[in-house]
Amino acid sequence: MKTNAFLVSFCIIALISFKVTAQKYDPLLVVDTMIVPKIIETPLFTEYNGLYKDRLDAVQQRVPLSYNESVHKYIDIYSNRSDQFGKMLGMSKYYFPIFEKALKAYDIPDEIKYLPIIESNMNAKAVSRVGATGIWQFMFGTAKGYGLNMDNYVDERRDPVEASYAAAAYFRDAYEGLGDWLLAIAAYNCGRGNVDRAIVKANSRDFWEIRPYLPAETRNYVPAFIAALYVMKFSDAHNIKQQPSALAIATDSIQVNRFVSIPALAEAMDMDPELLYALNPSYKKKVINGTEATPKRLVMPRITLDNFARVYDVLYHTTENPESRIVLASNDDRRVVVKKKPIDKLPVRYHRVSPGQNLSTIADQYHVEVQDIKAWNRLKTSVLIPGQRLIVSQQAVIKSTSSSRSPKQYISLREKSTASGQSGKI
Repeated sequence: MKTNAFLVSFCIIALISFKVTAQKYDPLLVVDTMIVPKIIETPLFTEYNGLYKDRLDAVQQRVPLSYNESVHKYIDIYSNRSDQFGKMLGMSKYYFPIFEKALKAYDIPDEIKYLPIIESNMNAKAVSRVGATGIWQFMFGTAKGYGLNMDNYVDERRDPVEASYAAAAYFRDAYEGLGDWLLAIAAYNCGRGNVDRAIVKANSRDFWEIRPYLPAETRNYVPAFIAALYVMKFSDAHNIKQQPSALAIATDSIQVNRFVSIPALAEAMDMDPELLYALNPSYKKKVINGTEATPKRLVMPRITLDNFARVYDVLYHTTENPESRIVLASNDDRRVVVKKKPIDKLPVRYHRVSPGQNLSTIADQYHVEVQDIKAWNRLKTSVLIPGQRLIVSQQAVIKSTSSSRSPKQYISLREKSTASGQSGKI
């Protein structure tokens, strides 16, 4: 009797729990890729739409654009996000030429340019809950492996140009190893290892056959990509209107060989500093930290005659980096020559780990990035031991030059001749 009562109670509790779970289920729940919602798979596909399939067939090129229940559900979800996709249609006028140039350089299908829609909502400063950063959502280690630089001043995962070339290189390698573009897209989300294991388990190299063996997020990632491409291509059919983007302007690309203040430059150009930050999202401290050895790209709206003199003054005369103390020495009509006062090497700053501390709290305490602490200390994991000594500031390494002359730095201004005004990979 007690056993029966226990079983009845258990069933009631389980039923209540199921109902609560069902009530809390959100079909638009955002997962780690910033924008990919979860969907519920059903046994039967009862909502087949031949028009969706015909449209996908019409735009298919190198990447297979399959139509099935999962793709259909994501098309329905995304086509109802008119505001979100309207904004991305506007931003695509700026970002797509950048993506297209990088993908073409590595012979990657043009369709891959739609991937940042589900990766980051085309937000160059997006950061996922696991630390994937930028418009292409690179993890720190992968970014390093593909030549992106992350330091105190710059995170090139946020640079649309540099990150696009790194993504194109990744897809080149993934496709060479997997031989299928849908598998390469899946690998971009979950890694080659997970895809290889799924191939072995399914004894197939067809994405839709290996899909049940992939991580849950990746199962939805590929159909969501196909649906996002569809909605961007056929936005008019779903009454999605392109919204103007402040980024969709003609720009010039400048190679800067000295420190330049982004706020000072924005003021000289009579523009919103936030727009200039958006055009240069990789600079953490709102300073373009160019040097003679490593010049940096500055993207800015094309200069008008009205503000040319003030912009010239910021770039060539008044900008001063308080850390390097760059001071104007002399100049002529073609270039600026500046002297840098000698600086002693900055001392390395250390922190002794206390019980209960982790990398995030320590990074916040010293206003640095977790990835920087791991790189400076060559940490392979995030596990810390009480009493452990960590470097928490980057040592200033200044290469000495001949004492008989001062080092020189130059700024070279190059105006892009293409219609879009975008800079190429540098």
